[in-house]
Amino acid sequence: MAAEIHSRPQSSRPVLLSKIEGHQDAVTAALLIPKEDGVITASEDRTIRVWLKRDSGQYWPSIYHTMASPCSAMAYHHDSRRIFVGQDNGAVMEFHVSEDFNKMNFIKTYPAHQNRVSAIIFSLAAEWVISTGHDKCVSWMCTRSGNMLGRHFFASWASCLQYDFDTQYAFVGDYSGQITLLKLEQSTCSVITTLKGHEGSVACLWWDPIQRLLFSGASDNSIIMWDIGGRKGRTLLLQGHHDRVQSLCYLQLTRQLVSCSSDGGIAVWNMDVSREEAPQWLESDSCQKCEQPFFWNIKQMWDTKTLGLRQHHCRKCGQAVCGKCSSKRSSYPIMGFEFQVRVCDSCYDSIKDEDRTSLATFHEGKHNISHMSMDIARGLMVTCGTDRVVKIWDMTPVVGCSLATGFSPH
Repeated sequence: MAAEIHSRPQSSRPVLLSKIEGHQDAVTAALLIPKEDGVITASEDRTIRVWLKRDSGQYWPSIYHTMASPCSAMAYHHDSRRIFVGQDNGAVMEFHVSEDFNKMNFIKTYPAHQNRVSAIIFSLAAEWVISTGHDKCVSWMCTRSGNMLGRHFFASWASCLQYDFDTQYAFVGDYSGQITLLKLEQSTCSVITTLKGHEGSVACLWWDPIQRLLFSGASDNSIIMWDIGGRKGRTLLLQGHHDRVQSLCYLQLTRQLVSCSSDGGIAVWNMDVSREEAPQWLESDSCQKCEQPFFWNIKQMWDTKTLGLRQHHCRKCGQAVCGKCSSKRSSYPIMGFEFQVRVCDSCYDSIKDEDRTSLATFHEGKHNISHMSMDIARGLMVTCGTDRVVKIWDMTPVVGCSLATGFSPH
């Protein structure tokens, strides 16, 4: 069912500890059980499985439960050992796991959505189960009564969710590329603000309540850091993935961001540096360097009897430039550009060699990644995807051994 990987390369990269195989369809969620050698998985094959590590070093399923509909999302609360599973039919089901993780009892079904559930968060303090779905809404239900408390609808599919337990603020990303900040109440909610920056659907969110930072990953292959706590509303762009960013985890202790993309890319970003905001792109009817007209500037083209040029933008200064004035490419990691992007000639000349030093490390997961989660205290990461494989990684060579201090996520 699972193979233990024995090779331990000495270079600073994630070490593959185990590979779990056995699901018959895509694995939509995998969560490490804190303080246990165990993993909980949910799959499109309609099963929930709890895998425990045996003396042989291999993971074997101690719980195998079949659902009525494909499993699309999952949340696990370790202190109360409660599992919430979202399904393709819109329902959320709650289970309680025994102390030895060998038995799982059904508690109740929540009719949370009319379509596929995309994300779930459980708040023990409020006794709420909050979820988003492809019925374009976020809902929150009472786990005591099973009743619907409130719903809020969006213009497009709600794809991901984060929640601040102290303030009851919810962050919802959707397929239009927007992130909505909501204040949830017992039976109503209010929209605080809408964040717009991605050019593709938002696939994942991560909220750090200590620094009050929100990270979002999207199908435009980029990550944006939103400084929610800062008065200036600062945003930082991170571009290094070559495919859809599927999962995020911010390590507050070491100021590092771990991100995974659907092509198997695993990135670790150094956020403990002074980064620069990418500029807003300027608009102009002619090149802001050589003043040649762009192709829609009919008047200047007529007056100067020249052909119009195509408009480009310098990623460093944001100016509108023609191809001739922006023929060079450069990485600029301090602004989040880890691979080479278009810059104007003058900006290219201003970038020093040391400015091109990478502020992230990139690694290969060697399988399609649709979901990732971490046990931050132990420096472990689990990834899963459409290839039906679950992989457990030791991330301490990449993120540092200082994680083993007992710090755990909210």
